[in-house]
Order: sequence, then C-alpha cells, then structure tokens
Amino acid sequence: MTLSRRLVLQGLAASTLAAPALAQQPASITVAWYGGNWGDAFRTCVAEPFTKATGIAVNAEIGTSTVTLAKLQQQKAAPTIDVAWMDGGISELALAADVTDSLDPGAIRNLANVAPEAVYKSGANIHAVGTGYYSLGLTYNTQKVRQTPTSWNDLWNKEFEDAVTIPSPSNSSGVPFLLFLSKIWGAPAGDLTATFKKIRELKAALFFDSSGAATNAYQSGEAIIGAHFNVGAWDLADKGLPIGFVVPKEGVWATDARLHLVKGTPKRDAAQKFIDHALTVQASAGLADKLYLGPSVRDVAVKPETARKLPWGERGSVKDLQLFDWTTINAERARIVDLWNREIARR
Repeated sequence: MTLSRRLVLQGLAASTLAAPALAQQPASITVAWYGGNWGDAFRTCVAEPFTKATGIAVNAEIGTSTVTLAKLQQQKAAPTIDVAWMDGGISELALAADVTDSLDPGAIRNLANVAPEAVYKSGANIHAVGTGYYSLGLTYNTQKVRQTPTSWNDLWNKEFEDAVTIPSPSNSSGVPFLLFLSKIWGAPAGDLTATFKKIRELKAALFFDSSGAATNAYQSGEAIIGAHFNVGAWDLADKGLPIGFVVPKEGVWATDARLHLVKGTPKRDAAQKFIDHALTVQASAGLADKLYLGPSVRDVAVKPETARKLPWGERGSVKDLQLFDWTTINAERARIVDLWNREIARR
C-alpha cells in the first residue's frame, strides 16, 4: 500500500470516528418557561448566552408551571421538552409524577456554587435546582396610602376597606400564604380556624387567582394595598406607576423558580449544559437585574438599585425568607381549598 493511500484511509477512519461525536450535539433543545417578562428574561440572560457559547439553539415552550407539568405527563413516553422551569410546589408534583430526572453534579459543575437551600433532593438524588427566589410581600399605591405599611395586619385598617387584595387558593401562593398567616399569628399547627375568621373580616376588593389579575387590580386602582410578588410589584413601579413594595416586620412567604431535567429526553447532555449555564454568576445576576429574583448562586453582586428590590429587601438574604415544605403544603391543599370554598368564596 502506498503512503498516500494509507493516509487517505486513515483520514476516512478518523472522520468516521468523529461523526458520531459530532452527531451527539443537537442543533437545538426545547426549554419550558413562563410567559411575559419572565420568558423575556430567561431568553436574554440564559438562552441567548448559552446558544452563543455552544451553538445550540433554544426553542421556548411557553406556559405556566401547571401547564408545563401537564405537557410533561402527556408526553412522558416520548418527551419533546428537554428542560423545564417550574415553581416550587409544582416541582414536587413533577417529581411524584416521575417526569423529571436526577441532576448530575459531575455534568452540572455549577451546582457546587448554589446555596444549599436551592438544591432539592429526593434521597441522594437532586431532582431540581432553584434559579432565583421571589416573595409575596406588601404592595401598595404610594399616592393613595399615606403611610408606608409595616405589618400584614395593616390590611385590616378601616381606611383600606374594599381596596385590598390577597391571593385565593387558585393562585400558587394562596395556600402557602394562608399557612404563613397562621404561623405569624401564632395559631397551632394545622388549625386554621382563627385564620379563616380573620380572612372573613377582611374587606377585600378581590381575592386574585393569578398574578396578572393582581397586577391589573393595582394598575386600575381597584386595589390600593395588599399582597403581590416582588417581581410583579417592581415591574409596575418600573413602568412609572405609583407602586411600592415592602417586607413587613413579620416577614414574607417566598418560593423559587426551579430548573428540571426532563426524564427520557434524548438530548440529555445538551440539556444538562443548559442547566449548568443557567447557574453561572452572570446568568443569576442578569435574572436579578431583570426580574428582581434573589440569587440562588453564591457570590452574585447586584446593583444597589436592584438590591432594594430583591425578595428579602435591601439588606436581607435567603435566611430572611419563609420557605415552606411544599410536600406538607400539597398534602394540605385539598382540605384548605375546601375550607376556602365553604367559608370565603360562598359568603
């Protein structure tokens, strides 16, 4: 065999061996995330830098956490979604439905830089990772509320009658908020009698079913004080509306937006690369600036203007948030919804 022919054959063999490796990187992955300014931020801060770094395009599957969970259950045998953002609470339901897979710290190296509170385990396996916290705090119209509120009890002030809004159990924050109120009011664990009595006494303009409904109520002036997520409240303020947000002296209930690897995805390696990229300091800082999510990644520096809008306030941290056990909340959900329907919704 001549030298030239041997070199040609070696080149063909090398290219044949390389072909499967190249084929392992897909042209795109599909990531489920929320709509509106949330989706815009996920695209800008995570998806676009990921594509720039890897060459892998990101297709968005827009929907709420509950819609995403339903899709994952429907396509369980052959998933088309590779990575999914879902809220706390729905995350645990997804784990129980067996539609999410374990996260591999060897492949997702940035897991090592995440605060332990945001690493969610089932036994020894990590089933989800938080990408930023948001809280349900006191939100108010700065032109119509003369004095900055300092306590959740201020919602019962006579001057705010028929202009208050808090979440209903139809909203993801509704059930945990009721349990949060019970806790700060010193009720015995599991006993909501006093809490429901106090809610019945509240002169509410509405009990909002969605964060969008809360935003509309503050925007229209139907509500001038009440509960809202820091993300939504500061978004209104950034648009020029007279809206303030405070962490009251009793604290705030909070949760986080979590990333999940979809079980059975044929694009596992690329999906884990995406999750790893979402846990960089740069991505976390971007989500803090755009959504005011409290970083779950350590050593993230934020601008002073961003710091005061984070879920724990200007000088707080994740240690100041009331983070409930979602497994307990989900176990209580049916009972609390039934109580609400009988004692509040039908009054």
